Amino acid sequence: MSEVVIISGSPSLSSRSDRVLKYLGELLEREHFTIRHISIRDIPSDDLFQGNYDSPSVQQVANTLNHASGVIVGSPVYKAAYSGVLKALLDILPQDILQHKPALPLMTGGSPSHMLALEYTLKPLLATLKGQTLKGIYLLDSQIDKQKDNPIIDEDVWNRTKKQLSYFIEILKKQELTTVISNKA
Repeated sequence: MSEVVIISGSPSLSSRSDRVLKYLGELLEREHFTIRHISIRDIPSDDLFQGNYDSPSVQQVANTLNHASGVIVGSPVYKAAYSGVLKALLDILPQDILQHKPALPLMTGGSPSHMLALEYTLKPLLATLKGQTLKGIYLLDSQIDKQKDNPIIDEDVWNRTKKQLSYFIEILKKQELTTVISNKA
């Protein structure tokens, strides 16, 4: 089955966006996808700060993304955009690292006024990396309970999240079927 890489752009150890990303990974595992989690906290800060694109840790991230079928990228909103450390990581990866991959963006924020950060910052960044960017998911901090099995506690947001995840899965399955057919030809 396909491998999905989930990238958390949160520098916090107890992040709402990270908790939601992990839950989405659990749901994808139930659908028989292999999940690889990457956190910006796993990348040495010197590599990010110095733009060390040829470091072993950055090369490992690039290799993981190259072999992935799809990617989910999440970040809390900081100053009306994604986290700077997420940007630092994505800046030192190859320009076309997400080519031919569905990319599901996810952001969390403290107020609805930051909702456009998804549209104006994260989605264009993923498109620049050649990802097939999906609509995406924006969640308010108040709609997340990190202590629950399903951390998304707002029913409407949960329904939108399920819809986006289903669409993401549908794209991955179509890609897998296309690959199987072309390998048999």
